[in-house]
Amino acid sequence: MTDPASEVAPAVIEITPGRRPLPPVVALAMEQELKNLIGRLESALLLSQSRDLPTTLTLAEAEPVLTAAVGTVDLGSELSPFLHPTLAEARQLLQDWPTLLAEDNHEALKERWLAVRDGLWESFPRERPYAQPEIRAVWLDRGTIVGARNPEGLARLFDRLAAAGITTVFFETVNAGYPIYPSQVAPEQNPLTRRWDPLASAVELAHARNMTLHAWVWVFAAGNERHNRLLNLPADYPGPLLSRYPHWAGYDNRGNTIPIGQDKPFLDPANPEARSYLIRLMSEMVREYNIDGIHLDYIRYPFQDPGANRTYGYGEAARWNFRNITGVDPLELSPRPNPSLSQGQQLQQRVLWDRWTEFRIHQVNSFVATLSTTLRRQRPGLVISAAVFAHPEHERLQKIQQDWGTWAKAGHIDWVVLMSYAQDTSRFEQLLRPWLGGQTFGSALVIPGIRIYNLSTQAALDQMQTARDLPTPGFALFAAADFNSSFDTLLAQTQATPAPSAPVPLALERYQALQREWNWLLSQQKLWMERSVLEQWVQNVNQLEADFIALADSPSQRGLDRVQQGLTRVREPLTSQMLIETANSAYRLQVWHHRLGTIEHLLRHHEAQQGRR
Repeated sequence: MTDPASEVAPAVIEITPGRRPLPPVVALAMEQELKNLIGRLESALLLSQSRDLPTTLTLAEAEPVLTAAVGTVDLGSELSPFLHPTLAEARQLLQDWPTLLAEDNHEALKERWLAVRDGLWESFPRERPYAQPEIRAVWLDRGTIVGARNPEGLARLFDRLAAAGITTVFFETVNAGYPIYPSQVAPEQNPLTRRWDPLASAVELAHARNMTLHAWVWVFAAGNERHNRLLNLPADYPGPLLSRYPHWAGYDNRGNTIPIGQDKPFLDPANPEARSYLIRLMSEMVREYNIDGIHLDYIRYPFQDPGANRTYGYGEAARWNFRNITGVDPLELSPRPNPSLSQGQQLQQRVLWDRWTEFRIHQVNSFVATLSTTLRRQRPGLVISAAVFAHPEHERLQKIQQDWGTWAKAGHIDWVVLMSYAQDTSRFEQLLRPWLGGQTFGSALVIPGIRIYNLSTQAALDQMQTARDLPTPGFALFAAADFNSSFDTLLAQTQATPAPSAPVPLALERYQALQREWNWLLSQQKLWMERSVLEQWVQNVNQLEADFIALADSPSQRGLDRVQQGLTRVREPLTSQMLIETANSAYRLQVWHHRLGTIEHLLRHHEAQQGRR
């Protein structure tokens, strides 16, 4: 069994050339993906076209003359100059889709779909930055930091990130048990950075470029076999912590500190000494460095497979504590039924196994709660985030005991950064939608993660645009090590300089981007409602901007209430009664609701932050 932390979710759409028939589920996914891609390209084109317009909406004297029915437009029409010609080709393919399937012309279907997809990707605007204000984070990994060699090299790296429009840097500060800075709490600094203090340099460099800096910390993973090779240490070296404090170690049910197929030993989250050490270490970072946030990684147990009787968490402290609570050593329990036992004994085993799972979940949950309380007491405005898996909740709890929904709902973390790494955009969206739909996680922001390794620049841009069209405040890119010149150029071409990081100014700028988009559509006579309704809506849109500016200038609860009420008034008319002359008006309305929903969530996030001050 390999650690899924190093895996990427497979593509939904796998296309093999030739006449081999497409499975029905794949053909359906291709059709839906094409519809969504049309919408994403149009989103980018609208943002690009409207970028320099004023935010105040104005109405033409005459009623607009609509050239199409609700929901669609003739994409070849000269009345739609912002629509790229490839959109017409895509629409034509969608029209031909049922016929091609009925004729079993799968070879032509695949060829045309790939050609159209590539054409749409190539049509994303690159002549100037167009991306809306958003959180754009990057994981800046240890290897890249070490490769910078000194503050001057790190400055060049931060120059690249700033030019790419990055707003937030997750700076790998603790890796494999080693802090990257000279710590008074940790037993030793990473040997590869002993000549300097990368964290001190990074904070200064980030702030000078209007970026925020979050210390990225491996929490319970305490070593790394691959890192041992870099330091010419034995492969089985457990890291600087467990080599000194072996009783802090976690174990699997076979007595191994590293589960089979994986390469990292873990601390026992139930060990009070290990917990105290981790809290003191992160408290030191907050006290000694002007960091903007703490980013928690490996905030879980290692991956397990209970169905194969591969489980983890049997550290000395965990076994003693669980035995003290239940009278049973957890090593005597098994997730699999034992047919030699009576039904009553099997039921008791099941109950005890569930208690053991709950016990381990609680160890992580209680640690996050204690850490959050401690760090916020030191610095109330600190942003606490966590890199977490997008797996279904039940699977996560059983396999890694990571209950991040509870942390978010309790207000212990500010950002949920999903490691939603996928080989194609369809899978990426599948991973995200369960967490961006009807569920809410308190005031916490849910931020998708995009792994750019092995993605083409066009595919990476498409996943970024997907995040922009969903109800998210931005995205995080994994990792800086995988940036190259073509990706740097893409980001610089499409993303402006870093946006404000505070929730209210960020929400205001996102709202103004929407205003410009609406203003462009109105100026082109491509947005229509009943005249009286439209006039009232335009008035509400403009009034909301005024209220928003007042709130940003002078925050107050009364001002926040006015903005939230204004958002409701602006959202209400965005229904099928509004006619929009675009490729897919239903998609456009959905995106607007998503973007307004994100603005509302940023305001709730602001309200929660104010409550902690």
